[in-house]
Amino acid sequence: MFERLERYQEKLLPRRKFVRRLAKFGLISLAVIAFSLVIGMVGYNLSEGMSWVGAFLNSAMLMGGMGQINPLNTNAGKVFAGFYALYGGLVELLAVGIFAAPIIHRFLHSLHLETEKDKND
Repeated sequence: MFERLERYQEKLLPRRKFVRRLAKFGLISLAVIAFSLVIGMVGYNLSEGMSWVGAFLNSAMLMGGMGQINPLNTNAGKVFAGFYALYGGLVELLAVGIFAAPIIHRFLHSLHLETEKDKND
């Protein structure tokens, strides 16, 4: 799923390849978020009987940190919303970490590269 990143001794990845890598990690991050939204939509649909659009709205708002839109009427819906809120917070952190990984790696890798002056000393 993930490609091997440059090792300590290797040169910095060219900008074009880095942009492709960043796009790939961005798509993986979006896929994780989309999958989590589907989980929320199914959960709200089953536990509260919400329409798919209402379930999407509640899932997206909860994952975005804004909170519930519709009041919850069942105990199952309330329990689901609680666990989904905890899950959604972790998924958002995971998605940001996946997207930021190549950026942070490139920055740290650039600090380890030897310059021509360092090689001659």
